Amino acid sequence: EHKVIIVGLDNAGKTTILYQFSMNEVVHTSPTIGSNVEEIVVNNTRFLMWDIGGQESLRSSWNTYYTNTEFVIVVVDSTDRERISVTKEELYKMLAHEDLKKAGLLIFANKQDVKDEISQFLKLTLIKDHQWHIQACCALTGEGLCQGLEWMMSRLKIR
Repeated sequence: EHKVIIVGLDNAGKTTILYQFSMNEVVHTSPTIGSNVEEIVVNNTRFLMWDIGGQESLRSSWNTYYTNTEFVIVVVDSTDRERISVTKEELYKMLAHEDLKKAGLLIFANKQDVKDEISQFLKLTLIKDHQWHIQACCALTGEGLCQGLEWMMSRLKIR
């Protein structure tokens, strides 16, 4: 079983993505306090996915979920330009954490097909010590989500 954490600012689409993965449907969500967890099975590979609340008051406890995490999925609301710098700050804080040293990083640029722009905003080319991939997606339609999972599967094969 491979542990995955799904993080990002509040209202980015984390919970919607988790339930697209687990049920293939859109669920009505309210802000996550704490976490939601679901097991997703893809081609006999089990992922235990933890969707962690993204409100400012909850971000300081993200690190309590890092132990044994193999993949970090960061969900970015591509339309929320005011807070992209906050996402960037949280991202680099996370990547510096000892428990995530070997974790792969999947970034979902949600709500818009502007992954190159988001990639530049987040300065992803500076990330040298983690495998990473950015994927444009739409949490509501599920578009792009399978490609993200496929990238994670390909990382597992390489290891």
